[in-house]
Amino acid sequence: MKRLITTTLIVLTFTLGYAQNENDALRIGQQFYQGTARSMAMGGAFGAIGADFSSLSTNPAGLGLFRSSEFSFSPVLTNVTIGSTYNGMFGEDTRTSLNLANMGFVSANKVSGTQAPWKYFQIGFGMNRTNNFSQRMFVQGDNNDHSRVDVFLDKVTGTSPSAIERIFPYDIYPAWYVYLIDTVRNNEGQLIYTSPVPKGGIRQFESTNSWGSTNEWLISAAGNLNDQVFVGATLGLPYTRYFHETTFTEKDINNSINGFDEWNFRQYIETRGWGINLKLGVIAWPIEWLRVGAAVHTPTWYNQLKDQWHTTIDAKLGPDYNEKSSPKGEFTYQLQTPMRANGSIAFIIGQQGIISAEYEHVDYTKMRLRSSDYNFLAENDAIRDVYAATNIIKLGGEWRLSNFSFRGGYSIYASPFKDNINDAAQRNLSLGLGYSEKNFAIDLAFINGERKQDYYMYTSANWNPNPAAQKITTNQFVVSTRFKF
Repeated sequence: MKRLITTTLIVLTFTLGYAQNENDALRIGQQFYQGTARSMAMGGAFGAIGADFSSLSTNPAGLGLFRSSEFSFSPVLTNVTIGSTYNGMFGEDTRTSLNLANMGFVSANKVSGTQAPWKYFQIGFGMNRTNNFSQRMFVQGDNNDHSRVDVFLDKVTGTSPSAIERIFPYDIYPAWYVYLIDTVRNNEGQLIYTSPVPKGGIRQFESTNSWGSTNEWLISAAGNLNDQVFVGATLGLPYTRYFHETTFTEKDINNSINGFDEWNFRQYIETRGWGINLKLGVIAWPIEWLRVGAAVHTPTWYNQLKDQWHTTIDAKLGPDYNEKSSPKGEFTYQLQTPMRANGSIAFIIGQQGIISAEYEHVDYTKMRLRSSDYNFLAENDAIRDVYAATNIIKLGGEWRLSNFSFRGGYSIYASPFKDNINDAAQRNLSLGLGYSEKNFAIDLAFINGERKQDYYMYTSANWNPNPAAQKITTNQFVVSTRFKF
């Protein structure tokens, strides 16, 4: 069942050559909240706590708990290591990046008049990062069953050689140009496609390099009603930038195949685009030791995502070496991500401690791809068939001793796939330390994340390599400085 559904997924990517598909929708639609070091150290469970800029992306009512103006700035150092086991062979690669997890300003304004039920109103603007795409991967293993060229042969069967460049400009045509694919006459005199690359008995490699992020720019407003009810709203303007380079290689490592040494398939794609959403939230503080919060996020509407891509294939076939690059492809489309709803609770332990929890629900089957040039029927059907409604759970705690605060947290982002097609659940464990004075605070956080997944380098209706079993480990170091005035 897993093999069948995963095959269906990846076959859909061929509908437009290098089409936008359900995998792109998930990459943009998922959110792994970052923000300030204080919130990240507590597992992101800040929906009912408030008075932290990260709450503008989760529960904007948290803005209503600010009693003084504040500027926060949070650089983050991220290291991602991916270990892959494919057909008994292990490969590993890592990438380290320095980015900005948060930058924001809050203006807190006291309402004049002692009889006024509204005590404060606040406005805030800035940025929280909701996803980081930086990673590297290396997969290697022997395939004794087939070559990736066999996938090309399946696709080109029934196509006239004169039409290859027009129909398959990004993969089959470069392969045809460098003689990875050729034609011969069979015994009946019919023209058929063939390749010098054998069916199996080769070593396969894939290396990828990805970078970019989704940064959500925020404009928020909130109010404090009698220090008991806090309401807020955020206009979110996420901007996504994604860059991905892949090199797939097949080699005759034993020098035993006449007329074939190796070939490489290099692909590059980038995606850019703005979105817009609205978040509404409320926090109630009915008794001194308890706060409860709730928020709803509309879908994010990306009205003009633009993909650009190109490929290059080179082949060393005996003494001959040839290389061919594709034209540059470009496509503009729209994406609607799921709406989100969350609930939260925080227990206040005097002036010393906080224990908090947050739950978020998101239904990935509601994602939709659209374009005036293409109907996306197959891709949207795949979204409904493969993804699921899922849950995010966050837990956090903080204890204060004089000017110091000690923090810890745990969060789990459940797998977005239904029926155990793939695991892909993300689990994060976090620790942190803070030091604060009247007008200044500095916070440190360390977050360790881990998830496992099956990765397929390629697949088709007839040819399916075994998956590479992957373990993805993420370590983040965050430093936040906060200035109050």
